[in-house]
Amino acid sequence: MIKKVGVVGAGTMGSGIAALVASAGVPVVLLDIPGKEDRNEYAKRGLERALKAKPAAFMDPERARYIEIGNTEDDLEKLKDCDWVVEAIIEKPEPKQALYARLEGLLKPTAIISSNTSGIPMRVLLEGRSEGFRRRFLGTHFFNPPRYLHLLELIPTPETDPKVLEEIRRFGERILGKGTVLAKDSPGFIANRLGVYGMVQAVRLMEKHGLTIDEVDALTGPLLGRPNSATFRTADLTGLDVLKLVTEELAQATGEDFALPEWVHRLVEEGRLGEKAGAGFYKRVNGEIYTLDYRTLDYVPRTKLELPELRALRDLPLRERLAKALDLPGKYGAFLRELFAKTAHYTLEKAPEIAYDLVSVDQALEWGFAWEEGPFKNMDAVGLSRVEALFAEHGLEVPGLLRKAQGAFYKDGAYLGFDGAYHPLTKREGVISLKALKSEGKTLLESKEAALLDLGDGVALLEFRTKMNAIGEGVIRMLQKSLEYVEEKGYLGLVIGNEDPRAFSAGANLALILSLAQEGDWDELSLAVRQFQKASMSLRYSPFPVVVAPFGLTLGGGAEFTLHADAVQAHAELYMGLVEAGVGLLPAGGGTKEMLLRFTQELAPYEEADPFEAVKRAFNLIALARTSTSALEAKKMGFLRDRDRISMNRDFLIADAKRRVLELAPDYRPPLPPRIRVLGSEALGNLRYAVWAFREAGEITDHDMRIGLEIAYVLSGGEGPAREVSEWDLLDLEREAFLKLLGTRKTQERIAYTLKTGKPLRN
Repeated sequence: MIKKVGVVGAGTMGSGIAALVASAGVPVVLLDIPGKEDRNEYAKRGLERALKAKPAAFMDPERARYIEIGNTEDDLEKLKDCDWVVEAIIEKPEPKQALYARLEGLLKPTAIISSNTSGIPMRVLLEGRSEGFRRRFLGTHFFNPPRYLHLLELIPTPETDPKVLEEIRRFGERILGKGTVLAKDSPGFIANRLGVYGMVQAVRLMEKHGLTIDEVDALTGPLLGRPNSATFRTADLTGLDVLKLVTEELAQATGEDFALPEWVHRLVEEGRLGEKAGAGFYKRVNGEIYTLDYRTLDYVPRTKLELPELRALRDLPLRERLAKALDLPGKYGAFLRELFAKTAHYTLEKAPEIAYDLVSVDQALEWGFAWEEGPFKNMDAVGLSRVEALFAEHGLEVPGLLRKAQGAFYKDGAYLGFDGAYHPLTKREGVISLKALKSEGKTLLESKEAALLDLGDGVALLEFRTKMNAIGEGVIRMLQKSLEYVEEKGYLGLVIGNEDPRAFSAGANLALILSLAQEGDWDELSLAVRQFQKASMSLRYSPFPVVVAPFGLTLGGGAEFTLHADAVQAHAELYMGLVEAGVGLLPAGGGTKEMLLRFTQELAPYEEADPFEAVKRAFNLIALARTSTSALEAKKMGFLRDRDRISMNRDFLIADAKRRVLELAPDYRPPLPPRIRVLGSEALGNLRYAVWAFREAGEITDHDMRIGLEIAYVLSGGEGPAREVSEWDLLDLEREAFLKLLGTRKTQERIAYTLKTGKPLRN
């Protein structure tokens, strides 16, 4: 069992790996070569780099305390009690081999050793090592930044002990939250070999078809099921120097043509390396983004590709979108067809050389390059006959693997093996797929906005299906139906979760709220807010446990539902906040009430504590619309409680939430509604003065001041003496304040602006 990890090499990758391991609560020894004045200078610098990294390398900066630093001359002994040592030093065989020679006589006989090399063959690294060392050695290729990219490629050698491989796989998946893929010991392994080839082809075909950088990124991003960063923005984030190095190494190792155009080399020579240098393929000028004109190497204002055919494809499912994208008119369609043909052909040719099965190839591109679906799924979507026709169109021979396919690479729960036979898709232990449940007929209730699914073992799951999983009338109606169904049918409990890649829920349906406000339908709005409040409260007081499984964006109403659950099973990457103040409102689905209740209850055991501290803490959280940057931070902020749990791996989140329901279900009883101590006029006076002081200092606008005063009124329980009130007393105040703010022109302007731009307006 891995209880302590050593990382040798405190560069970008090594320090990032150390930060991820420490974030998971595992002690780490981080070593680098000795410095001249300060012997630990380089390890210290690596740790500082990780602490300052954007996006953040640590899920909680305090977890840096799990890291002990040192240098490879004085402190190698610190690795003696490590269970796993990751080598992440310079990408040359000789220094790596020299380090392994020193480690071999030092580490305990059960310690696992791995290299984070991105391409040096394992057989080269192992030259001169003993049989025992070889059995405990493998490649563990993380992707940068290690915290955020899901993929961890495992490269066993023929001599790697299967138990060692299984232990690293378990630790990688469960503790570090990675999607692990077995790769063969070939140059670039899987993801880089195919992903970098695709990037090089996109650059070359841009020139051939006379496109611009802006046009290529518009065509190779979400349109193809790829990230928004597409091709050139991804290269800027990675670094043009890194791209140059990787392409040169791949070319040297494979003998294949990975050459980048001469003008890319010029950018590297001039230090235009991308995001870290302030300029690359893109450059920010006075807050505006400019794009490189590769013909002149000057930067020009960014242009958006406006094409009616593209707009028509935007909201289609990926499989339809992909097939139709290849039929775009003119140079855009020609570019995409040739890019698809060349990358698909290369994938088919190289897959048996770099991977053990095509499922691993798809997972590697999905997890390492954030593709919505991998290349073999893409080919199935387009249709294999169309793929073959594209090869013919571009003078490419039909690869043997395509000839073996009988109509599709995936069918009837099986995938095509490299041996030409179809093999059953293996179910990953501890993973529940909602997509699979639906295909198996496990849907209990369904509407356009939401569905209730049977997770098995007496547990149901409510899934939202709206855009960004926004909560509106349809979702609330399905929630009430689901709660009734679970009780009537004798289910043990309910999970609320979904498989959206980005958002558990971005909050309430703002467009509907704005529309009703502009129509002046205040009775309907008051009823809608009350229904939302009742929905939140029903999660708390249902006669069975409700566990919410939030991840990604969990904002506004999504956060309020989470706050009212019996228990929360959160993904580590949780961006949770009550952000209503940003659109000129306050949380009115129970969020304002709940934060006051939580913080007041936390202080209750301490007689000497000032009760106003609870009010102040809730006010700062809500008025500043603070959002967590991880589940660990959400705990510190008070959005998650000590009893709430965190899943490092999103793939296990639903199964972990189900397990939590089963733990809570025996002898479950709903909690007794609490009485809440409010401070009345005393607290209100303090908060009014603070808000006024911020306005006098010019730090907030008049409308910010109004929002702050409404939040203060609710958190104080209104005017009057300190007293105990019920939850519904505060919910009524929430609803009243929400409707008052919604009736103002400035709040309506803020909502409209956010709906249009996705950004807040300070008016």
